[in-house]
Amino acid sequence: MRHAVIVLAAALAVTAVAGCAKKTVTRIDEGSTIDLSGHWNDTDSRLVSEEMIRDCLSKPWKAQAWEARKRKPIVIVGRVRNKSSEHIATGTFIGDIERAFVNTGEADVVADKEERKDVRDERADQQSNASDETMKKWGRERGADYMLSGEINTITDEEKGERVVFYQVDLTLIDLESNSKTWIGQKKIKKYVGKKRIKP
Repeated sequence: MRHAVIVLAAALAVTAVAGCAKKTVTRIDEGSTIDLSGHWNDTDSRLVSEEMIRDCLSKPWKAQAWEARKRKPIVIVGRVRNKSSEHIATGTFIGDIERAFVNTGEADVVADKEERKDVRDERADQQSNASDETMKKWGRERGADYMLSGEINTITDEEKGERVVFYQVDLTLIDLESNSKTWIGQKKIKKYVGKKRIKP
């Protein structure tokens, strides 16, 4: 009986210590790659967007756009649908795509539908409240030449605590005047989640 009491007291002591353990938070470099769950993450979003936009801008449509218009092409990034089996913050991915376009300096990016509404509300407010020198005029928005849109899909294979997730990102650039698909890009990512060491 005494032995059982000692064991119970020891177990309670361990539980109490474990319950009092403090969580630690460590700030890390935002560019570092850390995969905890194996799900789509910020690194996937950034690397996929940068690689796909580099590929997009290396194709013939860009030179043809310059030749036809004598200026940089203007692009609007439309909807990227999440058709995967997990939650993916497509807004973050769209932001990464826009940043990748802008940072190359090879294309101009215009505001999407929601952003335009906010800008137009502000412009309307300026008509009554801003000085003549600083008030922005109507009808001077830049229309996009191309719209980029796409989707993210996944295939998951799972067995006894091991999981392989295959991501496929498809993006299409469409000429807004002719509806022609001027570029179709695809990026694939495959992740193994488990206890084995898998060599890439």
